[in-house]
Amino acid sequence: METAARGMKRFYKLVSVAPEGPGFALRLDERAVKTPARAGLVVPSKALAEAIAAEWDAQGDEIDPRTMPLTGLANAAIDRVAPDPQAFASRLAEYGESDLLCYRAETPDKLVARQAGCWDPILAWARQRFDIELAVVCGIMHRKQSEAALKQLARAVAARGAFELAGLSPLVTVSGSLIIALALAEGAIPFEDAWNAASLDEQWQLEQWGDDAEGIAALETRRRDFEAGARFLELLTK
Repeated sequence: METAARGMKRFYKLVSVAPEGPGFALRLDERAVKTPARAGLVVPSKALAEAIAAEWDAQGDEIDPRTMPLTGLANAAIDRVAPDPQAFASRLAEYGESDLLCYRAETPDKLVARQAGCWDPILAWARQRFDIELAVVCGIMHRKQSEAALKQLARAVAARGAFELAGLSPLVTVSGSLIIALALAEGAIPFEDAWNAASLDEQWQLEQWGDDAEGIAALETRRRDFEAGARFLELLTK
């Protein structure tokens, strides 16, 4: 039973969770759910399994995968990450080479100050947590980070399992910052602080240019993806 494609009619009545091996499996009318690659949809924690079950239970007459982000991340963990977690981790770690927090505006002064106030504490956490020093520059010209710092960050990412990496992925890709993602994943900053840091530049632009329906909608979509990753990681620990 594959995860539904958009427009598929709801074909089940009862959604349940059952222990399976060291994890928990999703059942639809007592039938096991499969990932798109035909693996069993089995997750490590009961809390995550129940949250995924709630997504399926909330579907109406038609199944909409866009309303099932936790299911999507679980599928990704099993089908895309688990076959080669080190390769996946390496791709995420590459974001440390051009981390959002390291590229600052030159003007205006208010934006410069806002970036410093929001981003510097997170960089200070990374400095202490990983014993690294990241170069911060003004402008968008790329500046190489030290090999030692990149290796430390790569090790921090590689130490995570497939499900952790799947949850970390939207945090990294939405924010453009490996540091923000790691700080949130490790509980060093609360969600709202992480999101404010990740969306600071976009929020600034919206403030300067006024209401922009398209920009607001795009930012809301990014927040949903970012929030899904954070919730996925949180549920893994419950």
